[in-house]
Amino acid sequence: MSGEPRRAIAIVDCESFYASCERVFDPALRGRPVVVLSNNDGCVVAMSAEAKALDIPMGTPWFKLEAFARARGVVARSSNYELYGSLSARVMEIIGRYAAWQEVYSIDESWIGLRGTIDELTAIGHEIRAEVLRSTGIPVRVGIARSKTLAKLGIRGVKSDPTLAGVCHIDSYPAEQMDRIMAATPVTDLWGVAGRSGKKLAALGIHTVKDLRDADAKQIRRRFSVVLERTVMELRGIPCIPLEEERRYKDQMIFSRSFSRPVDTIPELRQVLSIYAQKVSSRMRARGQVAEVVSAWASTSPFGEGPSHSAHISVQLPAPSEDPILFSKAAQMLSTRAVDGMRYVRAGVVLTGLAPKDAAVPLDLFQWEYEGRDVGATLDAITAQLGPASIGIGRGGMKNAPVWNMKRNMLSPRATTHWDELCTVRA
Repeated sequence: MSGEPRRAIAIVDCESFYASCERVFDPALRGRPVVVLSNNDGCVVAMSAEAKALDIPMGTPWFKLEAFARARGVVARSSNYELYGSLSARVMEIIGRYAAWQEVYSIDESWIGLRGTIDELTAIGHEIRAEVLRSTGIPVRVGIARSKTLAKLGIRGVKSDPTLAGVCHIDSYPAEQMDRIMAATPVTDLWGVAGRSGKKLAALGIHTVKDLRDADAKQIRRRFSVVLERTVMELRGIPCIPLEEERRYKDQMIFSRSFSRPVDTIPELRQVLSIYAQKVSSRMRARGQVAEVVSAWASTSPFGEGPSHSAHISVQLPAPSEDPILFSKAAQMLSTRAVDGMRYVRAGVVLTGLAPKDAAVPLDLFQWEYEGRDVGATLDAITAQLGPASIGIGRGGMKNAPVWNMKRNMLSPRATTHWDELCTVRA
């Protein structure tokens, strides 16, 4: 086996995650170009490898792409957030089995801490790939190195070199070969280096990853930041960005969406705010938290015809709460600042001043009248069993979907979260 056992950091990255999720329950999509669209089926936000090969620009509006898509056999899907979140959770749980330390970095990426020889860790990388694919149907890539930045560079190598079979351990390359790889990699392709920083680095004669690795770290810190100095050290194999444990408690919770058509009446806007307040309060309760401040906003499109307007309100609650009735009433106070007839195209509700529920128990004198009745917990239990549209409060409890609801005309089945959309298997 190559070398002595040593500590390493691996990043496991899902391949074309949204498109891969669409293929899990629709095998007919395998090998076909697939694009996933943004809210209201607006623009392309994700693509399969086959779609990327057609040189479809990211962010292309669907109405401009639709004719080309029909001619080239491109399949479009609406963003299926429920499916993606559910499959992501399953993938991350499987990855976490292989390490004592895990940091879920995004919906499709996870860091893990490992220890072993180069050969042992490369074998673990292949095992992770095989198990995630077998258990979820999602293909993943694995980059392994002594630092996060080098592990990210390993992922880039996997994408460009099919002979690696999806796993790259950076330390398997001799120093001379690593020099050539870094010298051939633009510094702007490096994790953590934005385009603006790239221009400033170019002015100093730093164009490649090798140039940055060999630069004076202290000078980089003086001219840029301690963050970029850490990147320099990480490129030298010195870990400076540790694994971080997932924070159980959030600092804020947000639920915001664009509408399928503008909302131009105050009653409709109140319905929006009531529904959004209940959605965000459910997320907060799932984490065992309470909130002190409810904020809400709504805005028109800056590109639309007529005057533009943005309304905002922030309501301090009498005591930390988890009650959806209170949140709904507070959010609907935005209607006092909205203008009837304005064509609002997006809105959101934000909860701040969050704290663990057990750490904020108010005296009975200051407790909200509905707080002790567990209204939120009751709603959560009903929706968990019967679905999110089964019950609601006030204007948010209307059975029929509102006409402003986000458009998802090409939505695939939410096969892992909705009983009535489970896949049918025929033998």
